[in-house]
Order: sequence, then structure tokens, then C-alpha cells
Amino acid sequence: MTDLDPDSTAREMAAAVASRRVSARELLDLHLERIAERNPELNAIVSLDEERARAGAADADAASAAGRKLGPLHGLPFAFKDTHAVGGWRTTYGSPLRADHVPEADELVVERVRRAGAVTIGKTNVPEFAAGSHTFNTLFGTTLNPVDPRFSAGGSSGGAACALASGMVPLAEGSDMGGSLRNPASFCGVVGMRPSLGRVPEWPLDNQWESTSVAGPMARNVGDLALLLSVLAGPDPRAPLALGDPGPVFAPPVSGTLAGLRAAVSIDLGGAFEVDDRVAAVVDQAAAALAREGAGVSADHPDLSLADDTFRTLRAWHFQARFGRLLADDPGSFKQSLADNIRLGEGLSGADVARAYAQRTALAETMRLFFEQYDVLVLPVSQVPPFPADQEFPADINGRPMETYLDWMRSAYFITVTGCPAISLPAGRTPDGLPVGIQVVAPHGADRRLLEVAAAYEAAAAG
Repeated sequence: MTDLDPDSTAREMAAAVASRRVSARELLDLHLERIAERNPELNAIVSLDEERARAGAADADAASAAGRKLGPLHGLPFAFKDTHAVGGWRTTYGSPLRADHVPEADELVVERVRRAGAVTIGKTNVPEFAAGSHTFNTLFGTTLNPVDPRFSAGGSSGGAACALASGMVPLAEGSDMGGSLRNPASFCGVVGMRPSLGRVPEWPLDNQWESTSVAGPMARNVGDLALLLSVLAGPDPRAPLALGDPGPVFAPPVSGTLAGLRAAVSIDLGGAFEVDDRVAAVVDQAAAALAREGAGVSADHPDLSLADDTFRTLRAWHFQARFGRLLADDPGSFKQSLADNIRLGEGLSGADVARAYAQRTALAETMRLFFEQYDVLVLPVSQVPPFPADQEFPADINGRPMETYLDWMRSAYFITVTGCPAISLPAGRTPDGLPVGIQVVAPHGADRRLLEVAAAYEAAAAG
């Protein structure tokens, strides 16, 4: 048997399979045991198919025995986000309207992961149509926090983050519009990255030119996240806005130093949103850690006052375009918060959408100029720590009421509309032990540099 366990790193697992020190079937068995142990309570993985997973692992072992060239994820068990189409596999989007939907073909991010040799085992749970940062739906129920199941795992990639943190899978992919990779990473104590616009191409899409949402990687450490990014990233002729850097530039082991780093740190971007005192304390601790490691830390922030209107306008426009007809045909099949947001899009004019895109252009320029002074911006991932799982969203922050289910996500979605890459890193715990992450943001295109900074922070925190 093997000295590996489900909490080993993905790089260790991939190396063990590649050297044939462990078989893909043995690795699958380890993870199926963990799934049987944790998933009944946590509800992170849905549409699990052990029979097909075992067939896939056997095929992976046959490829190894035949001496075929192996991909970087060869033999690793993998569960895809349930909003990403996997050919021949039930893909529900967390909606009763898609309860029996089985796509004929893989979408691009799935295609790349499977081509890299991963063994599909199932899907990871999502909120309805990935709307909102708390993972629950009427098909599968609620995904719970792996640290304390009384609390939310975040979302919309909440199933992915929970499965990672609890050792059910070694890696996970997801997507991020308003924080759907970053918020659950913070809540579950793992690493989640929203790459630069164009870094991870997606296909097919209803609108290739609407780039608010991006796909990206999640892992338990920065090195594993870089490994998965090396598989997901790179140009594709079907995605005209894809960046040209090939994915393998992210594959080498990632390391870096914080000495001399120019870091701007802000709790709330100059009072732009409320931040829970427990989260603010963790960001302060992270700033002190950066300074101890030789970084130049300044209390500063860019002016992102245009971000709220920009994001909410584009989100409503996108949701109405994608789901408006479905809502009109079957209004009873949508949760109220999503239905309300779709209807907001019905009242938008062309001038509203044009204003939002003009503002997004201005925000990108603001960040370009800001990063002439700094290498990174550090701020909270989420404005709150994990909240009770029986709430749809936090009712208040520090006693200040939240008027909508988006208000508590501003720290994430303000960064969304800048187009910059951002990574969520485990940074501390609340007094009662709940995970809290910090968000590190870099200039557009500087994804490799961001990973180096993240790896240096991770190493400093571990030491």
C-alpha cells in the first residue's frame, strides 16, 4: 500500500502515480473512504459515481503500464463544479430546471483537466445557478463548513472548497463572478485564485465578450494551486480574449520572498464597506507579518468608488440575459434573491450598460496607476467570517444591517470589476476557531508574480 493519505499534497500524489509507487486505483480508494467518512455530513460532493470512477482509475493504471505519456494530473481523483459541463455526467447547476441535464460534451476547463489525466468522480455542490456566496439548493441541500458544520462553506464554489479542506479531493476548479472562488476558500481555510481576465479561457459561453466571471483553481496550498493553473491556463482558438502565455509557465515549483515587496494594505478601501472586527484583526496580523518579513507595508488603497454600481449593473444585465426567459416560463423554480436580481436586469437600458463598461474601463486604469506605486494590494477576502448555515446571507456586520444578499461581498466583487488577479490565502482564525483569509491582488497579467508572493507569505506563516 502507500504512505500517502488524502491530506497529502496534489504534487506528491501526482509524483507517486507517475512513478507507479501508488496506483490510481489505490489513490481513488483513499479518497472514496474519506468521502464516505465526511460527505454524508458536509454534503460537498454530489452526483458521485463510484463505478465510473473505478473504471477511470483502471484506465489510468493501464495507461501507466503501457508506458504512455502521462499528464500532470494523471490518476488524481477530481470532482467538477456542478455548473461546469462534463460530457455524459449529470450537471444540474443546482437548479430543479436542470435536475436531469446530461451534457453531450465537456466544456473547455473540464476538457483540459480530463486531458491532464484526472479521474472524474462526481460534481461539487453549488448554489442555484451559482448565484450567491452560500452553497444551498433544493436538489442537494446545503454544503456545510468542514471546520465547523454549523456554519456556511461559502460559495458559489462551496462544495469545491469544502471537499478540498476535508480531503475528499486533492484539487478543485471553480468559477468566480463576485467572489465564488475566493469567499469559500476563506471560509474553508484553503487557497482560491481568481486569475487575470483571459488567463483561463472558457468555452462555450453565451457571451464571449462578457468577462465578469472567470474560471480558476483551488487547492490546499499555493504550489498545488499553481499546478492546476498550469493545466487550466493558456490560449485556445475558441476563446478570442484568452491571454497568450502557455499554461506550463505556472507548472514549476513556486517560491518567492517578501523582502522589498511594496504592499498596500486596507481593511475597507477607505470606508467603502463594513468589515467584521474579527476579520479586520486578521488582516492587521497579516500586515504585521508582511512587515516582519521585510515588506514595505503602507496603509493605502485605490479609489474603487465606481465598483459597486459597475458590478451590480453588469451582474443584473448578465443574469437577465441568461435566465430571463427561464424565469418568465417558470418563476416558481427560482429562489427569491436570484429572481429579484434577474428582474433588476429587465429595467436596465443600453445607457446603463454602457455606463457600467465605461466605469469598468476607468477602474482598470485606476489599478494600473495604483500598481505603479505598489506590487500588491492586501485586503479582506470576505467582510465576514463564516456565518450560520441556516442563513442565506449575514443579516448584519458589527450591528450594521445588510440590505441585500450582495452587501457583504463588496470586498470581493470590487476587485472583480478591475480585471486583476486575486488570491485568497488562509491567514488566521476567529476567537472561536473559524477560518479567515486575506485577499492579495496584483496587476492584470501578473499571475505568476502573485503566486510567488502568495507562496512566500504561506512559507512565512508556516514558519
